[in-house]
Amino acid sequence: METEKKHIIEKVWVNACRFLLGGVFIFSGFVKAVDPLGSFYKIQDYLTAFGMASWFPSYLPLFFGIVLSAVEFSAGIFLFLGIRKSLASTLALLLMGVMTPLTLYLALADPVSDCGCFGDAWVLTNWQTFGKNIVLLVAAISVFKWKDRIIRFITAKMEWMVSMYTLLFVFALSFYCLGKLPILDFRPYRIGTDIKAGMEIPEGAKPSVFESRFVLEKEGERREFTLENYPDSTWKFIETRTVLKEKGYEPPIHDFSMMNLETGEDITDSVLSDKGYTFLLIAHRIENADDSNIDLINEIYDYSVEHGYAFYAMTSSPEDEIELWRDKTGAEYPFCQMDDITLKTIIRSNPGLLLIKGGTILNKWSDGDLPDEYVLNDSLENIELGKLKQVNDWRTIGYVLLWFIIPLMMVIGVDILVIKRREKKREAARILNNKL
Repeated sequence: METEKKHIIEKVWVNACRFLLGGVFIFSGFVKAVDPLGSFYKIQDYLTAFGMASWFPSYLPLFFGIVLSAVEFSAGIFLFLGIRKSLASTLALLLMGVMTPLTLYLALADPVSDCGCFGDAWVLTNWQTFGKNIVLLVAAISVFKWKDRIIRFITAKMEWMVSMYTLLFVFALSFYCLGKLPILDFRPYRIGTDIKAGMEIPEGAKPSVFESRFVLEKEGERREFTLENYPDSTWKFIETRTVLKEKGYEPPIHDFSMMNLETGEDITDSVLSDKGYTFLLIAHRIENADDSNIDLINEIYDYSVEHGYAFYAMTSSPEDEIELWRDKTGAEYPFCQMDDITLKTIIRSNPGLLLIKGGTILNKWSDGDLPDEYVLNDSLENIELGKLKQVNDWRTIGYVLLWFIIPLMMVIGVDILVIKRREKKREAARILNNKL
């Protein structure tokens, strides 16, 4: 009797742990798959913090980020459905065995601001992440130890089909969002955002104090300067950074600052206050930007000039790289400089294009999805492109779920029919044996 009660308790516990791990891994893998470049940037942050950024080719962190999202999502589905028990429980234990001590180090040393375990969908502090991982590690150990008590929802003969479709789905989702833009935008610069309003601080709240720092080089020596001690023209500009000096209330948008390259003036307020249309070409590092669609970008600039719309290119690259881009592409549009992290946050494409009006983001396009002359066939006031693009996250989630769940339900339905058919055959055989 005692043994039976113990087995029941173990079964309830391990299945509760299995659903907890499955739900967390599905969510974590999904938000990473939706934003593969976000995972890539976070992995780069880790490598930079540990002094390992130069050890790997640039494509490897991106590849690792996509694989990691696929592993997490697949392990979550396997645990949730009770299939591939050995593989899923081992993956869960390995992931938590690595991530728990890593997040403890992050909490103690604070080399990066957050671990990025849930992307931009749910940002946790390093200590919150460590606490979460302790709970998940206990669950992973339990699932690994008592995996034979996990209740299966799909028969062993059909699990290969679910496994293959899960992997196909998550990889397809990652590469789609990599080629286009994330289908769900969790960042503060989503379509419909009023940038200026996002920078406002409530009355009475103490603002955070930020400082713009400029990295310059002279005779092989690199140094950081502020506006107060900015040196003479013998120093070569490398990049600009935004540094938090004093923590206070932090508005959703706190580091959007456009410095005109020609005049050195901050034109942020004038651009965001402009009631007309403004195109913003975002290329966080112009030397790494894709130039395969540069003719189309130049056409959009000509269109903006023809109709009296403002057009600015925004980058964190130094002036010599900007000049190389101009020589290579024939670009005539003006350039502004902005913090590299901010530019990567605004849009997951290098380059990418924004259309704003009165400081509100009306639309975004990746480099491979730019509007052409067939779309820009009239002034923006007269065409659909000049209106705010309607975005419905719940509808998007619904479509994604349909693409994944409907085939899954079909497999489960076939599985149930096969099981019922076998039961009928067994029942018929039993009746026949009884008669004989």
